[in-house]
Amino acid sequence: MSNIEVNKIIDPTPASDGAGVKLKRSIGVEPNYFDPFLMLDEFGSENKDDYVAGFPAHPHRGIETVTYMLAGEFEHKDSTGGKGRMTAGDVQWMKTGSGIIHSEMPAMKEGRLHGFQLWINMPARYKMNKPEYIYIDSKKMSIHKDEDKQVKVIAGKFEKAEGPVKKHNVEPIYFDVELNENKYFKFKLPKSHNSFIYLIEGEIKIGDKEHKQTKDSTLILLDKGEELKVLATSRAKFLLISGKPIGEQIARGGPFVMNTKQEIQQAIEDYHSGTFVK
Repeated sequence: MSNIEVNKIIDPTPASDGAGVKLKRSIGVEPNYFDPFLMLDEFGSENKDDYVAGFPAHPHRGIETVTYMLAGEFEHKDSTGGKGRMTAGDVQWMKTGSGIIHSEMPAMKEGRLHGFQLWINMPARYKMNKPEYIYIDSKKMSIHKDEDKQVKVIAGKFEKAEGPVKKHNVEPIYFDVELNENKYFKFKLPKSHNSFIYLIEGEIKIGDKEHKQTKDSTLILLDKGEELKVLATSRAKFLLISGKPIGEQIARGGPFVMNTKQEIQQAIEDYHSGTFVK
């Protein structure tokens, strides 16, 4: 069985989005695209000025967005009628399909806000499907606990803990792992998948080969293989995310991701003509 090793360690790029929310962007900058993953943002601050303006109403087409809250509260509203208040531990999984207009606004005026947003590409055959909004309450998620670690399963399966997101075309794995110092996390990943770890805090050693030291808020792209072995050299918290590549050409246009430039232009025209939401 081949062990999975580190392919590349990347420091996220400071950025802002929405109405000026400060964040750290990794996928979407470097690498530009890690099929099927289009973007990964970490947002987090104790300073309300960094997040209070939020993400006012804006459109999407052709992608899925996965928002995972670690601290604070966000309110979501969208053109399908979907709405909800996300609190710590909750997940919002939105399939934008043919088009959705939504807003994500802080439901708090002070205190710590911390979370992640991941964009997943949709294959051409699904890009014009009806949009779908899925709210996943933290209380309904499966968690594996033992003396070495805790694994919260958003998608995929770890031991007997199975995530609520199932029968998905990219067969996603999305774990939130807390690992005690000098303990191991081991997991068999599908050879077909592209996989990465996002280290939130602590220090970890991956595989058997030497790699540069990791630190808080670091993206770690993984080689393909079978067994992932992670050692916490200090108590650590990280996301493990994996998905089956789609293997299609993509065209980007801000909040729209399609397969051709013509489809991007059509999305822009639909939005400005008022025919975007079907």
